Amino acid sequence: MSPTLLKFLLVAPILLFSMVAHEYAHGYAAYRQGDDTAHVLGRLSWNPLRHIDPFMTVLLPLMLFLVNAPFIFGGAKPVPVDPSKYRNIRRGDIIVSMAGIVTNLLIAVLLVPLIVALGTLGRALPAINDTLALVQVMFLLGVTINLALATFNLIPIPPLDGSHVMKYLLPLSWAVHYQRVARYGFILLVALLSFGRPVLMLWFTPMLKLNAVAADAVFPYLLTSPWTT
Repeated sequence: MSPTLLKFLLVAPILLFSMVAHEYAHGYAAYRQGDDTAHVLGRLSWNPLRHIDPFMTVLLPLMLFLVNAPFIFGGAKPVPVDPSKYRNIRRGDIIVSMAGIVTNLLIAVLLVPLIVALGTLGRALPAINDTLALVQVMFLLGVTINLALATFNLIPIPPLDGSHVMKYLLPLSWAVHYQRVARYGFILLVALLSFGRPVLMLWFTPMLKLNAVAADAVFPYLLTSPWTT
């Protein structure tokens, strides 16, 4: 199996899981804030088929993979929410918007001790070393993917999650104009992804440093196998 195909097979499931977890977190947070819209529409679900978006879930990650981007990210179909149902609209909007980002960060953090545990187990049980080494690589990619998803969604371009927080940090008159940008959000996002690589790299710099710290932490526990060397 070619290294490229192997990497794709390892990236695809952890990326899909991470995107679904992100959207589920939005729906669950909204439900806890008093909005049952996602639940009623069947979107409060772990079924990936309910969350797939043709561009964000399939095309964007595939394009990033094919051009050998330094990190791969994407998104699922946004979970529908109705902020008017929140018990406190301002607080509810911030909590729901940040829920997906916090979930991705939590997944990234939890994967680190799992990688260490797999390394310890693999050395104790050499018979399953190769299998555990592959899972380690998937989880290591998962750390990068989840940090990238969190960082990407923090970009303050509507409708990304960061924009829902940014509007509360602006003076009211500015916030009104800022929210009007939402109608052009998708165009701005495509333009940023297409022509704004220097800006994106600057935005992702803290994420890359965190990823390097995680990689250094698990390096002594990484297993080797014919598939991963």
